[in-house]
Amino acid sequence: MHTILTIDGGGVRGIIPGVILAFLESKLQELDGEDARIVDYFDVISGTSTGGLVTAMLATPGKDNRPLFAAKEIPQFYIENCPKIFPQRKNGFLGIVAQLHGPKYGGEYLHSKIEELLGDTKIHDALTSIVIPAYDCKRNTPVIFSKSEVENNSLMDALLSDICISTSAAPTFLPPHHFQTTDSLGRTRSFNLIDGGIFANNPTLLAIQEMKQNFRINGRKIIIISLGTGSEKQDMKLSAEHLAKWNSLEWLLPLLNMQLHATADMSDSLIASIFEGSEKNFLRIQENSLTGETASVDVSTEENLQNLVEIGKGLLKKPVSRFNIKSHKFEETDGEGTNEDELTRLARILSCERRRRLRNLKAL
Repeated sequence: MHTILTIDGGGVRGIIPGVILAFLESKLQELDGEDARIVDYFDVISGTSTGGLVTAMLATPGKDNRPLFAAKEIPQFYIENCPKIFPQRKNGFLGIVAQLHGPKYGGEYLHSKIEELLGDTKIHDALTSIVIPAYDCKRNTPVIFSKSEVENNSLMDALLSDICISTSAAPTFLPPHHFQTTDSLGRTRSFNLIDGGIFANNPTLLAIQEMKQNFRINGRKIIIISLGTGSEKQDMKLSAEHLAKWNSLEWLLPLLNMQLHATADMSDSLIASIFEGSEKNFLRIQENSLTGETASVDVSTEENLQNLVEIGKGLLKKPVSRFNIKSHKFEETDGEGTNEDELTRLARILSCERRRRLRNLKAL
């Protein structure tokens, strides 16, 4: 079996997958000891934006070449640092004027914190294969950072800090990031990057593509755990007659929203088709009915951050949902229990797969 973990983008809502990862790691530790870490069980970990930061936290080597963070430390990291990354400002005329002259946040604290944590670590140093997307606004093309890409092009071996700053550079919220890489021959490449979420907020298909570069795979031979950061409850039901009266300004935000949801829907449909007949090898955990401040990517008040923690805990207790290709909706399944139950089952499979690999290594 080949194993993949993916984590969506979503700003402060990265707390939600953090809570779920903490639960999964605790189950792996029950099976394999307290030193077990998420990175030990996945061939590929992929994350976009805030998910890219979580990916780096899980896969960056720290003391004794073990992961820099245990999964249980991720929610607390967000609680402590999000208020400094996204300082809350009073709404009003001055706040609106400030946003007309640049991004909502300068990103200084985020950049310094990431650089402090990740240091000189490059993507080839990661403890497993990782995939983090960004978008090059100067070249007008997606950029996929991965360990396999480094093998083919050494100029892609960027600092993990630069990669995480780039994939988190959400337009209007944080500034684009520019950096340069240099290889052993003295060649250079310049990057001008923004948030990878503009084309792959859910990076699952990118992770599958990464796996396919090394193995011939299908849904029966791969396990994927895909963690969302939640999405806003959709109540927009508009008739053609109503839309016919809209001007260009009225269309602007709804059209962007439609495009984002259509992209997500197509991604879910394609993934579901890959796992047709092997549905239990793919688990997607996502809350699709966020409202108010919990739906925001940057409300970093203590109350909202704690609410996001509770949403993560609540997701563990919800029934497993699977994507219905006909209805284009995630629907609760009968007889599969809760997400907590399913993660516990998958933890046993992941543990058995790891033990099998370790036995094979010893035999060699």
